[in-house]
Amino acid sequence: MIVYGVHPVFEALRAGRVKRLKVGARSDARLNEVLALAARRGVPVVRVEPELLDRESRRGVHQGVLAEVADAGSRSVADLVRGASGPPLLVVLDGIEDPQNVGAILRSIDASGGHGVIRQTRRAATLDAAAAKASAGAIAHVPIASVVNVARALEELKSLGVWTVALAGEASQTYDAVDLTLPTAIVLGSEGTGLRRLVRERCDLVAAIPMTGHVGSLNVSVAAGVVLFEAVRQRRGAAPRGS
Repeated sequence: MIVYGVHPVFEALRAGRVKRLKVGARSDARLNEVLALAARRGVPVVRVEPELLDRESRRGVHQGVLAEVADAGSRSVADLVRGASGPPLLVVLDGIEDPQNVGAILRSIDASGGHGVIRQTRRAATLDAAAAKASAGAIAHVPIASVVNVARALEELKSLGVWTVALAGEASQTYDAVDLTLPTAIVLGSEGTGLRRLVRERCDLVAAIPMTGHVGSLNVSVAAGVVLFEAVRQRRGAAPRGS
């Protein structure tokens, strides 16, 4: 995978996943920090023309640096649950198609101390450089399990003791009334059509984020952040109740 931009590349270096750096003519304090970390990690650095960075980043905002990043390796649903420190807090993506949204969700998972994301491989945004850029480097740190079937993944989560909470605007229960101190997976539907029927039916609970303004819903990445940090708030005020 290609990652570009100073902060995403720096985080990929911190995670130990960079195989090679490509750097243009730009030189500043932030880029020098990236180069210093690459030197400490023994990562080779190649000086290239800015046009090559433009081409390989597909005209993205690369800030003069691009990294070739090793695959993090495949993880299973069970890996995410068993690897959690404390009650698992996961996010399940049901057909999120915009890499900017996926990146923003990964950033919120990392910021909130969440334990990973489960995504369907078909009809979903790819984990590409755009998602990496939008995640501000979080893609290098958040464990990801890619599955063929989200509905089956939800059944597996239940068998592992994880409650599945779907977000839907028309739900009668509000998100802050849900006990998020329990092992929890927040299930998010696609930007246009929301949750698929079969996926929604597999969830233990359906909850809404109340809207009090003129707009009827939140962007899916914003909704993810709202509920993740509600889980943080609840967990700070309660002793762990699961693992």
